[in-house]
Amino acid sequence: MNLRILAVVRKEYRHILRDPGTLGALIFFPLFLLAIFGWAISLDVEDVPLIVRDLDMTNESRALASAFFASGRFLRAESDGDQGHALDLGTAAAVLEVPRGFAASVASGETAAVQVLVDGSDMTRAATIIGYIEGIVLRFGSERLSLDAARAGASPPASIDARPRVLFNQELRSINFLIPGLVALILVISSVVSTCLAIVREKELGSMEQLVVSPLRPAELIVGKTLPYATIGFVSATLVLGTSALLFGVIVKGSILELALMTVLFIFACLGLGILISTVTPSQQLAFMLSVMLTLLPTFLLSGFVFPVRNMPPAVQVFAYLFPTKYYLEILKALLLKGAGIETYWPQAAALLLYGLSAGLIATLRFSRSKGR
Repeated sequence: MNLRILAVVRKEYRHILRDPGTLGALIFFPLFLLAIFGWAISLDVEDVPLIVRDLDMTNESRALASAFFASGRFLRAESDGDQGHALDLGTAAAVLEVPRGFAASVASGETAAVQVLVDGSDMTRAATIIGYIEGIVLRFGSERLSLDAARAGASPPASIDARPRVLFNQELRSINFLIPGLVALILVISSVVSTCLAIVREKELGSMEQLVVSPLRPAELIVGKTLPYATIGFVSATLVLGTSALLFGVIVKGSILELALMTVLFIFACLGLGILISTVTPSQQLAFMLSVMLTLLPTFLLSGFVFPVRNMPPAVQVFAYLFPTKYYLEILKALLLKGAGIETYWPQAAALLLYGLSAGLIATLRFSRSKGR
């Protein structure tokens, strides 16, 4: 690192240290988000109040009801006889009705149907409950068929020999799903928004003109301005990963070195985007609004953090590929949850590299034009 870049880096660190509020927000806000996402916000559905209406009253029907409550997902809810009213009041979230002849159908090898009513006022919760119910019923049917077949000395029918298995997140803990998105969100805040605002602040204070007419080259000015925020972002992400491992048991299953390299690559892409936004915005207010629209909102809505990209309309999916967070989130899931190697996510890594080079080149050219004026 040459002396001119070092001078800009020292200047930027002094600005940061003179504003302890901003520094504290960049360091401690990620830990606050981790606590919120880890304890307060959860996508898991636990203790689902379930009403069982057993019209068969046999050992088989009782065993099916017991399988629900033994799963740890459901609690027995009482009803005055009107299951629909219980769903309206919210005292029950689902009703399982076992029809007459259920045990006879199981014994004869026929399809034994059960009816389930689920409160659909909360779509996400209802979809999760339906998934729980389907998994328990399928597992119960497979176990009973296997037991009966073992007694008869035959194999169960292949068409029903289904055994669901969850990979990479066996306990279906939402914190495992949220941590990658939280890391990406923190890096976006520290790399894009903070860098963009820092550069635009120089414009508003009039000090940017002094930097532009100095002997600094545009690339040196960009490196010097962005390196402190890149360092803070990397430290914040490390704190979140370390704290999540200590508090929630979310450990990195893949290579730590690969994770560090991919994080640096993502920070590089974010910094390029932040600088590019700063070159087209004259005020901090406009810079903040534009950076939020182009980074924070896509991180929540279009990266796969909250909503799966594959479930979006094709036109929206194309739009999602215009933001670097989507690529980094896929890399994080591969490294954190799957323990996969670079052979599985190299296209995303290449996309991040291309994104960073393109944004950085455009930003450097715009700075060069500013210096020439």
